[in-house]
Formats: sequence, structure tokens, C-alpha cells
Amino acid sequence: MSKFPPDPAVGHVTLVGAGPGDPELLTVKAVRAIAAAEVILFDRLVGPEILALASPDAERIDVGKRCGHHSMSQTEINQLIVLHALRGRYVVRLKGGDPFIFGRGGEELQALREAGIPVSVIPGVTAASAAAASLAMPLTQRHVGRTLHLVSGHGCEGGGDDHDWAALARPDATVVLYMGVRRLRRITDRMIAAGIPDTLPAVAIEHATLPMERQRIGTVATIAAFVEEAGFDGPTLVIFGEVARAARIMSPNSAMSAEVTE
Repeated sequence: MSKFPPDPAVGHVTLVGAGPGDPELLTVKAVRAIAAAEVILFDRLVGPEILALASPDAERIDVGKRCGHHSMSQTEINQLIVLHALRGRYVVRLKGGDPFIFGRGGEELQALREAGIPVSVIPGVTAASAAAASLAMPLTQRHVGRTLHLVSGHGCEGGGDDHDWAALARPDATVVLYMGVRRLRRITDRMIAAGIPDTLPAVAIEHATLPMERQRIGTVATIAAFVEEAGFDGPTLVIFGEVARAARIMSPNSAMSAEVTE
């Protein structure tokens, strides 16, 4: 079993996946790393219950990015991680979900390697897995979900127009859209234009695994309107595919629930 910090004589960084938000979905290894950290640089998706696992003496630094309100650029975050590690401290870079799935963990890893700083990685439960579990639905299933695609809507910075939606227009594919709620209508229009059936089931989930979780189910043609009507403005994932027919919706939109499950 590895120890934390790995070597108290030198600086070390661990990129830790904090999962979707529910503290009980943290790995045991992640909990141990957080408890041992001298410095924690955390994202906005990391809640107070997870930060409470840190030592009272740990320095906590909020480096979270918010749409249109970036407290720090990625370059500045990289430099800050390196700075604290060069001071001989054990640094935990705490990221929502998994560091290497749309988490820019690869950029931080590269910066640390270039600076000659020892670095390790602890994976986290990514939003796609967490959302599917919360909805009690599979992401893959024989015959209807044989391939799985994780795609980014580029959050604040782009429109998702660079994806080859035609290549994803397979009847046995599941497509999970991260960071796409602000441009969901534009993205679904592109999907339909590329040949994806407008009747393909779709489910959106906001704040997956947290007490304030909300869900809406519909189709490629209707899900954007349902999300807009509900006013989703928190972290939202959208899952497209036949597997969405199995989604357990706690507060279903009655107009679409019957259509998707018929």
C-alpha cells in the first residue's frame, strides 16, 4: 500500500479525482491523499463535505473555473501547483470527476513532468458513470448500446460543431455530452442534421448524485427545450441513445415519459 505523502523529503503532487460530488463515491485512496495533503488546489465542483476530509492545517486554494468567470487561467494553475511542490510540500490537485476525462489533468501532468516534480494520479468516478448509476440505466448494453462515446460541448469556449456527428449516428451507440447545456439546442440541431434520428431517446441530469439532482427525459428533438424550461444551470450531463429508455426518472416530464417508454 502506498503512503501519503510518498516522500516527505521532496515535493510531490497527486492529481486526485473527486468524483461527481457525493463524498461516498470517493475512492479510499483519494480520501487518504486528501487527508495527507499540505496544499489542496480544488475546483468549483468539489464540495465542502469533501474538503472537510483534509487536515485542518492544510492550505486550501480555490482555482475553480466558472463560465465567464475564470479565477485563474490553466497556465496560472499549472504554475501554482509547481510553485508549491518546489517548496517541498505534498500537493493534492483535487478535480471533479476524473482528472483525465475533460479535466485538463493531462496539461497539469505535462507541466509537472517538465518541472521535474514527482506526480501520481488517483482516478475518480466520472460524471457519465455517476449519472447512469443515479438514473439506474446502463451506458452500454448488447444490441442497443454496443459503443460508448464521451464528447465535450466545450462549455463556455465552443459550440460542439467540430464533432463528426454523422460518424456517431449509429443505432447501437450511446453518446454522453459533457459541458454542453449552454449550447444544447444548437448541438441537437447539428445531430439531427447529421442523420441522428430526432426520436432517439435522451436524458439530462443536473448535479448528478447530489441532493439537488434534477432530471429530464425526452428525445434529441425535445431535450433542449425541456432543459431550458427547467432552467438547468448547474453541471449537467446529457445522454443520448436507446439505453436512455431504461432511465429511472424521479420527477419525470409527463409529456415525454410516455413517448420514450412506449
